[in-house]
Amino acid sequence: MTEKTNTKKFNTKKFNRREILATAGAVAAASTVATKAMAQAPAIMSSYKPLVVSAHNGHRLKNEAGETGVEIAYRMITEGADVLDATTACTNLPELSTEDTSVGYGGLPDANGDVTLDACCMHGPRKKAGGVAYIQGVKAPSMVALDVMNHTNHHLLAGQGATDFARDKGHKIEGDLNSEVSFKRYLEWKARVEAEGDNRTFAELDLDFIEKKGFEVAYQMAKEGRIDIEHIHGTINCNAMNSKGEICGNTTTSGRAFKVPGRVGDSPILGAGLYVDNEVGAAGSTGLGEMNLYHLCSFLIVEKMRDGMHPKDAGMYALNRVKTTAMSNPGYLNDKGEIAFNLQFYILDKKGRYAGVAMRGGTERYYAVCTENGGEHLVMDSIYMNE
Repeated sequence: MTEKTNTKKFNTKKFNRREILATAGAVAAASTVATKAMAQAPAIMSSYKPLVVSAHNGHRLKNEAGETGVEIAYRMITEGADVLDATTACTNLPELSTEDTSVGYGGLPDANGDVTLDACCMHGPRKKAGGVAYIQGVKAPSMVALDVMNHTNHHLLAGQGATDFARDKGHKIEGDLNSEVSFKRYLEWKARVEAEGDNRTFAELDLDFIEKKGFEVAYQMAKEGRIDIEHIHGTINCNAMNSKGEICGNTTTSGRAFKVPGRVGDSPILGAGLYVDNEVGAAGSTGLGEMNLYHLCSFLIVEKMRDGMHPKDAGMYALNRVKTTAMSNPGYLNDKGEIAFNLQFYILDKKGRYAGVAMRGGTERYYAVCTENGGEHLVMDSIYMNE
């Protein structure tokens, strides 16, 4: 049998030099267009939706223009401001107001009646951070934390050294950061503790008694509406991301109400009160800092998101780690055998997902968010529901 051969003829036309040059030019032009398109693709693909996530008090007070803290931060990042400057502007609102007794000016004082403050900030793109602990006399410690980040090779300054540094950087040092309200609440707390002291004056009471009885009195005052229960372990955390995917955050607090003098909690500690990884996301905390410090939960949450967890799942994972540890301490349990204290986390990831989670929650336990739809309060997911 004779094998059939392919009879299709190839084009044997010869190209002249002019045609070859023209063809080469067209290919080069097409290549240039393709190269430009490829160069532009990452910019298009790296477009993120601006997002601000904060503790509930980031969407409560308003400035003269009627903006809440998260709304101020969102406006600033959409106008091109540095993301960390925007989150700091959010937290400045309660820091500088005496209406919020959990941070800054007018924060509830320690057992000596002194307002001592902590703050921390992290800049994701720059991979830098700064913090202050047990600083006195500065209404907005978040601003001093920024200066620590920008002007030193340290992360954390504390006590008198932090105050001296703030003065050197031009921050006004006040004589006393108590407001009329915060000092009245302190005097009431002090009198109630003293009344339980078997005819001893407050100065005669030992620290163990003040710590135990003072904690009970603070919660009793909260139940009576004398102080906001949210402000016993008051704080504000704010995290945000801009359209470039740049993530920053900060946390600031006056610490636990009527704390033992010298106490520093989780807020100024990297990985506890705040953690930011620009490739993954951010997490920050409010609530009982001592329990957060056991597990460096903000760092833990970011690492779980790195492994692929949704912000909500990562936050609940951290809370359950805390719960397991705390269950062995009867002092942390209520009469139902549940965790009595609260601990909250505010979380966002690089994908634009976010969550607010709490050890104890309910229909009135919120966190704050601001997107293109404006600022709003959202109910937190929780392990236990308050009655």
